[in-house]
Amino acid sequence: MTHHAGAGLWMGAAFCVALALAVAVLAALGPGETGTGIALRATARWSFLLFWPAYTGGALATLFGPRFGVMARHARDYGLAFASAQLVHLGLVVWIGWITHQPFVEAAMPFFAVGIVWTYVLALSSVERLAHTFGPHLWRILRHVGMEYIVLVFFADFVIGPIQRGGRRPIEYVPFAISLIVAPLLRIAATVRRSGLAPRTQVSRSSSN
Repeated sequence: MTHHAGAGLWMGAAFCVALALAVAVLAALGPGETGTGIALRATARWSFLLFWPAYTGGALATLFGPRFGVMARHARDYGLAFASAQLVHLGLVVWIGWITHQPFVEAAMPFFAVGIVWTYVLALSSVERLAHTFGPHLWRILRHVGMEYIVLVFFADFVIGPIQRGGRRPIEYVPFAISLIVAPLLRIAATVRRSGLAPRTQVSRSSSN
């Protein structure tokens, strides 16, 4: 019960921050296309700040030791908080589709819409009953595929998009782009570290026998 209460607190806080960002931007700039576009960018960056430790927490603990263990232990909480914050972002997508008279799928764009689907598929993987129904191996595969797809979505938003727009206002995307590029490298390095440690562990055990 304490664990579920903690996750709920993370989700509530993440949602409230995203909502506050959206309300502040729309109040300052208006609820039109310009204000909504900036609110979308603001909530996307807040969501990314939650997704990054969920994606890299285990890798950081593997590479740099117990000091990053807290990030690994709370990776699920960060992931659920990310999904919660995305609800506000999704609401803004629906709103901009409404004011521009675009269908939701067109406003969200199929590539990004699939990322939204993966976000909530991964959130459902935290429900123990569903996890037991489909089995840990299948959920492990789904989590891996889903996380990598969401990384691609952020890459399109923070790297490809600014390049296509001519790279204006780099302070808005360069720190996020660097963090996004570093994240998969950390996971790859952690995978190599784990695969390199396994043989040595087996050797040490056989030597002790």
